[in-house]
Formats: sequence, C-alpha cells, structure tokens
Amino acid sequence: MKNIQNTTDSSPQGEQAKQKSGLHPRNPHRFRYDFELLINNFPELKSFVINNEHKVDSSNSDQMNQTIDFSNPEAIKALNNALLISNYDIKNWDIPDGYLCPPIPGRADYIHYIADLLANTNNGIIPEGETIVGLDIGVGANCIYPIIGNSDYGWSFVGCDTDESALQNCKKIIANNPKLIDVISLQSQIEPRFIFKNIILPEDRFAFTICNPPFHASAEEAAKSALRKVNALEENKKSNPVLNFGGQNAELWCKGGELGFITQMIYESVKYPMQCLWFTTLVSKKDNLKNIYKLLNKVGSVEIKTIDMAQGQKISRIVAWTFQTPKQQQQMINHLLE
Repeated sequence: MKNIQNTTDSSPQGEQAKQKSGLHPRNPHRFRYDFELLINNFPELKSFVINNEHKVDSSNSDQMNQTIDFSNPEAIKALNNALLISNYDIKNWDIPDGYLCPPIPGRADYIHYIADLLANTNNGIIPEGETIVGLDIGVGANCIYPIIGNSDYGWSFVGCDTDESALQNCKKIIANNPKLIDVISLQSQIEPRFIFKNIILPEDRFAFTICNPPFHASAEEAAKSALRKVNALEENKKSNPVLNFGGQNAELWCKGGELGFITQMIYESVKYPMQCLWFTTLVSKKDNLKNIYKLLNKVGSVEIKTIDMAQGQKISRIVAWTFQTPKQQQQMINHLLE
C-alpha cells in the first residue's frame, strides 16, 4: 500500500506573504485564489468576482485584489464549484437551496490534520489508500469531507445523515463523478437520537470518524448567530439577511447544542473501542472543552488530543480520542494497510 510522508510542502518562491493565515501547510487553499484559473475552469464564477476595495495591494496586479461577496450564497456556491473542479477533479457538484454550503478551505484543513493524526501512529508516514476508511458523521448534502479525503489521500468513506434528502443529493454527486462510486458509501441514520448505533456495524473497521456537529441549541440561537455572521461580512447591517452558507435545522442546531451532541457521541464511542482508531469532532466553542475533557477521562479514553485550527479570524479546534493503546493503534494501522 502506498504511503506518503508527513511533511510540509514548500511555498512557491515569493508566495509566503500571500498565504492566508492559519491554514495547514498542505492545504492548497492557503494562497490567494487564482481567479483567472478558477474562472477558466468554471466560467459561471466570473459574474461574482469583484475588486476588494478594502484590501488594495498596489504592488500587485488587479487580480491580487479580486474577491467575491462572501455574504452572497450564490457566490459561495460558484466559488466551491470552481475549487472542486480545479483542486479535486469534481466536475458535477451542486446542493439544494437551503442546505449548508461549506467553506472548502476549512474543510480541507480538517482532512489534513486527520492525516497528521494517523501519521503519528504510523511512524510519521500518512497512510494512504482505499483501505483507510473514514466515517463522516452528518455528511450533509455536500459530501465535501469524503471528496477531499479521497482526492488528497485516496481514502474511502462512509457518510451518514438523518436527512434523507441530503443523502439523495450526495448520491447524485457520487453518480455524476464516477471516480467516487466505489469509494464513498452512504447510510441513513434511522434513529436520530443516536450517532454511531445503526451505522458502525460489527464488521466495520474505521481509521477515524469526522464530524462538524450542530453548534447551536435552538433555531433562535442559530438565527442570531447567522445574523451576526452575515452582518460582519456586509457594510449595511440587515435584520433579515440571506444566509451565505445556508443550513438545515439538523445541520445548525440540536437539543443541547454542540456540547450535548458531542456528549452523546462520546458515550456512544465507548461501545466501539476496537472498531475505530480515532474518534474526532470539531469543537467551535472553547468553553466546551473543559466538560469534554472531563467526560473523555471519565469514559476511559487512553489518549486525547486537541488540534488547534485557524482560518483568518476564525478559531476552532479538533478534539480526538482513542480507546486503544499505542501498540494497539500500530496494530490496527498495519491491519488496515494490508
């Protein structure tokens, strides 16, 4: 099985100053967007590209000052299409109106940090190939994590969700991109109160789970957060803005919010200690970490890791835990790579 070294690639000469702050060194989106290339690959993007009047770089060409209106959901979708074509060879991608349209640079960061996590249990070498299987909890309608993970590392994925319409859209994305057919499978969570039950089957062996949990405890809380987010991107404040990233209820909020969802995930993970090497989740709210660590120690996690992530002003982190000893971790990696 092919492996790749856990090394950071060097930036093109003179490009260091153009890098976006905080993104993973292997993230191809850490540089300013090449709008000429993106528009060439997805011409529909052109109508959304504007000059950034607030960050004019007089030492560079006009292209260096180009951007899009990140408060415009159609602009976000067009940018995503262009990035998916240019970086991941995905030529047919779409999501229904109202569903979460994820920012691809941040999603790519999560994948690259997962690769580093796996490398730490594999002598510094990132395990690559279809036998490395990840479980995407809440794959949504966009299928972004499996697309990036397969493109960059050749991994296979199981994507699960409680939303049948979201899964049907993922099926369309997979069917329209034949290279994904054999490497991404989808499962419906028929009991929404559970996370791993019904999804992790006795014969399954996952290298990792990945999850972007609902952050909010109610629809009202989600709406207020969205309002703050969109107004921060716009000059004119709005009381009822169009949401740029969208999102269905299950994608944005759940009873108990982020901490409630992760708590449920941790309690369920105890039942599958040898079927998953690393359980992981995003944690948006730093204040939740204390309770998460306390619970992970309570349930007997052998190892807990926190991986900080940053994209511009946005700060987040990944919490990862395993019930396997270092020896068991190495044995599982070896087994998966056979």
